Amino acid sequence: MAKKKAAKAKAKSGRIVLRSGEALVEVEGGPAYLACEPEVVIGELDGPVGFSIANMIGNPVKGHTKVFAILNCDVQVRPTTVMVSKVTVDSTAYTNILMGTVQAGIANGVLDAVRAGDIPKEKADDLGIIVSVWLDPSVVKEKKVDHAKLFEVNRAATAKAIGKAMRGEPTIDWLLENQESVTHCFHEMGVKGQL
Repeated sequence: MAKKKAAKAKAKSGRIVLRSGEALVEVEGGPAYLACEPEVVIGELDGPVGFSIANMIGNPVKGHTKVFAILNCDVQVRPTTVMVSKVTVDSTAYTNILMGTVQAGIANGVLDAVRAGDIPKEKADDLGIIVSVWLDPSVVKEKKVDHAKLFEVNRAATAKAIGKAMRGEPTIDWLLENQESVTHCFHEMGVKGQL
């Protein structure tokens, strides 16, 4: 009995209950739709993240459909990853870009995070990831969308956000040390009357 308890305690010590992170990757001087800033939540499927994923998939909301990250139809990635749009989806053009190029970029970013060791490969079937994604609505007004760059920024930003979440970045020490030197860019634009 004592051996069983020790083994159970050891297994629990490696649990990832809930980690969160975000990242920004953008093409300098590029159009607004090439700025990607995903927010991620990562955790065990038998914990709060897994329960959230099940609820999200089981309760679709018009304009904010939640879908699994897939490499292509019939090829879902591991860890189980659900992407959620921050923007109300109301056009076929937007849907096709979000559920095509962006979805593929996110799926590849998840696998890049596993390959980089940010997500332990042995935990790939035990973890779930929720990715809240922003795709600028102006993308549907573009004459020619650069799908290759859009894919790459979403891939890079997803992997970066996952890495930061798993490493606990930024740390509380860094935040306290740098609090006065970091200004939210849109706040600064508002203060300057640029919004």
